[in-house]
Amino acid sequence: MASAVVGYSRDMHLPTARGPLTEELFAALRSGSEDFFTVLAAAPTATGDDAALALWALHELQYRGFAEVDDALEWEPQLLRVRSVLERDLEARLRSRFTPPQGLSFAEDFFGWVDEQDGVSLARHVHRDADREQVEELLRVRSVYHLKEADPVAWLVPRLGVRAKAALVELQYDEYGGGDPNRLHHHLFELGLAASGLDASYGAHVDLTPLEVLEQNNALSMLGLHRRLRGAALGHLAAFEATSSLPSRRMAQGLERLGFAPEMVAYYAEHVEADAVHEQLAVRTIVGALLEEEPELEEDVWFGAFTCLDLEDRFARTMLARWGVGEEQVA
Repeated sequence: MASAVVGYSRDMHLPTARGPLTEELFAALRSGSEDFFTVLAAAPTATGDDAALALWALHELQYRGFAEVDDALEWEPQLLRVRSVLERDLEARLRSRFTPPQGLSFAEDFFGWVDEQDGVSLARHVHRDADREQVEELLRVRSVYHLKEADPVAWLVPRLGVRAKAALVELQYDEYGGGDPNRLHHHLFELGLAASGLDASYGAHVDLTPLEVLEQNNALSMLGLHRRLRGAALGHLAAFEATSSLPSRRMAQGLERLGFAPEMVAYYAEHVEADAVHEQLAVRTIVGALLEEEPELEEDVWFGAFTCLDLEDRFARTMLARWGVGEEQVA
């Protein structure tokens, strides 16, 4: 069956700046100036949305880029220094929230540890109570991740040993549709957006995204792009897969309740079974093999898993507050 949506384009434009750093950065990227020292000077003092959006844009140079930005700037040394400043700040904040679990073995205790995490569930709200406007907003801001989905994890493949690498490629092969371009998970989300009357263009909704969405995406890209963070990246993957199947079922049922297009429902229905398989593959085979080969990475694996759950909880609380929904209503 022919695809209803073009799956790749270079039509994404730089988003609207959110502060002094992004004003400087986006102007420099548009002009193609070779002098990025003013951008570098602004980076250490940038905070909040301004810093997060700047880092997101710099990471995007490693993915699809922007229509008005020269591809040669992907490896511009001064821009990489700006990115490094912002990544160091992000990593420090994420690590400051993390307390390594004591007396736990990842192989034996991971699933129990996940069950004990007390996060807020947006999927439960969608399942039971959300209205269509709220869910459309959720789909728009989620698209910043879902339209690239497994891509940050792909950076990890050449950095792993034989067993972990083989298992990760098995998982990724499923994420990328088993060779069928119409079954790529991020393309299924694209088709669902379009069928639901929403803009399905890559990056179309960045201006709508709160800080928490940008930080989720920035963390994923940072973990994937740095070899030294491979343990954290796989811990993040394990936590994501271990907490995805039931929420996907709730999302699919909530979308059906609200009359969303079958294509949008199908995206989440696909993940109900897929992620139930992926959680075992990610936790027991991929991370298990990694820790057999490199046991010194176990604390970083826990850090990545905690970061996944912590950032998702922060995002959920932000969206519920935006909608005026009490957290006790989705308990």
